[in-house]
Amino acid sequence: MAVSRREFLKLMAGAGAVGAAAATVLPKKAEASYEFGGYPDRMGVLCDTSLCIGCRSCEGACNEANNLPKPADKAQAFDNLKVLDTKRRMDHAHFTVVNKFAKAETGAKNDVFVKKQCMHCDEPACFAACLAKAFTKTPEGAVVYAANHCIGCRYCMQACPFYVPTYEYQDAFTPRVRKCTMCYDRVKAGGIPACVQTCPQEALIFGKRDDLLKIARRRLDAENSQYVDHIYGEKEVGGTCWLYITKTPFEKLDFKMTLGTEALPRLTYGYLATIPVLHVGLPVLLAGFYVITRGITQAHGKQEEHK
Repeated sequence: MAVSRREFLKLMAGAGAVGAAAATVLPKKAEASYEFGGYPDRMGVLCDTSLCIGCRSCEGACNEANNLPKPADKAQAFDNLKVLDTKRRMDHAHFTVVNKFAKAETGAKNDVFVKKQCMHCDEPACFAACLAKAFTKTPEGAVVYAANHCIGCRYCMQACPFYVPTYEYQDAFTPRVRKCTMCYDRVKAGGIPACVQTCPQEALIFGKRDDLLKIARRRLDAENSQYVDHIYGEKEVGGTCWLYITKTPFEKLDFKMTLGTEALPRLTYGYLATIPVLHVGLPVLLAGFYVITRGITQAHGKQEEHK
């Protein structure tokens, strides 16, 4: 099959255009190149479980600050401490929960109370797993979510090592992923998270993460300190903005101690970097081949007609 010089130049021009289009959607580097050590002035919260009395005031403050559904009855009211007899986890209506660990199960002198919420990782797995980039790690430290970007895939729920994000399954039309935002709007305006503000025992301290680590280390290194020599969240999964210290072994308080210190996005970035190639670049290249093939076929047809 012969192709005229003019037709050949047209096809090469088309191929060049396709190549340029592909270059705009393909990664500049095929190899993984993920590096982020956290924003230098990010804020955080230090939780001292030895000071928490399980009053649940933080739960009530969180509920009000985030306009969450109110307790359905008195049995779930925030001043009802019998709720603590049952272990709970976060859901769409509860961004934070306090759980009681009885002294009989921990071996501690008294019951221990632990507040749980989003850990606000320095390198969030939810952000890395989200195809629509509905999550953002802010310079202030909070990991926030944009419902208008969410496609409902819920990969964030599977990726989170702390099982934090929850889903509004009861909302059939506009379901959202729900989790603690570290009261981002309040913090950005110069305030502090509602749970920290309301804690009567000062079991929660808000401030720059670096300063919180210094405070925690001073308590751990103090003379006759009974604290476990570990700051949970300092290095777990690359570091988190929510930090814990305790006088009871973390394992007995349902803290996951096998997460490692490597940020999860670093482990998955190599695979995730191929997604643009597979889902965007490959269709563009195939379209280019189609354009070239169609051009050759049309050129051949014109030659046959001419003959």
